[in-house]
Amino acid sequence: MQISDRTFLVTGAASGLGAATAERLVAGGAHVVLCDLSDTIEALAEQLGDSARAVRADVTSAEEIQAAVDTAAAFGGPQSVFAGVVHCAGVVSVAKLLDREGNPADLDDYARTVQINLVGTFNVIRLAAAAMAANAPGDDGERGVIITTASVAAFDGQVGQAAYSASKAGVVGMTLPLARELSRHGIRVMSIAPGVFETPMMADLPEKAVAALSEAVPFPKRLGKAAEFAMLAEQIISNTMLNGEVIRLDGGIRMQ
Repeated sequence: MQISDRTFLVTGAASGLGAATAERLVAGGAHVVLCDLSDTIEALAEQLGDSARAVRADVTSAEEIQAAVDTAAAFGGPQSVFAGVVHCAGVVSVAKLLDREGNPADLDDYARTVQINLVGTFNVIRLAAAAMAANAPGDDGERGVIITTASVAAFDGQVGQAAYSASKAGVVGMTLPLARELSRHGIRVMSIAPGVFETPMMADLPEKAVAALSEAVPFPKRLGKAAEFAMLAEQIISNTMLNGEVIRLDGGIRMQ
């Protein structure tokens, strides 16, 4: 699929992986709807110019995400087609099943993580797919592409990551069945599983922790950059043969 003169919806677009992806798509000639709950989303859209538009939306809300999809479908003028979603919105949570006193983990915290990371992902996919299925088919009969964000924690979850790992494992688990189902509509479904990346979620870690994580990456020995995630998202959009797969983007790290 070409990127130029296509419209894409990017969730979690106010910072980190989503912001970098939005910037790269706009640089490639796309129209991008930036979706986030952060107050900074409007500033980024203004920075990106006429090719970007901001929509405040909660990924777990059917009404708000439908509004974001409708905005994407109408954005860019008659020559542009709502052709893809890069879903980066999510939260990180850390909580042991039992604390030091033997008390069980909070059930509401677990449910919140799964609701945002897994149910929110499904919500975005289902509404975006319904809109893209109405597109006229392009090359190879393609009508759209959906890229979700999983995590290496889906495979290598650490102590305290039960909720986060489970939510991201769910994203991995639905990638292939959704790709199979949406194939008859000409819509591809892919997922990127990042390792340790330089994002706002990592900003609060002490320098020693960041150094230890960097040392754990076989090569290159550093945290991933948001621009590298955006580069892969662009390549997935452009390469029609990429479908139904989860790509680890992690420098070869396997979490201990």
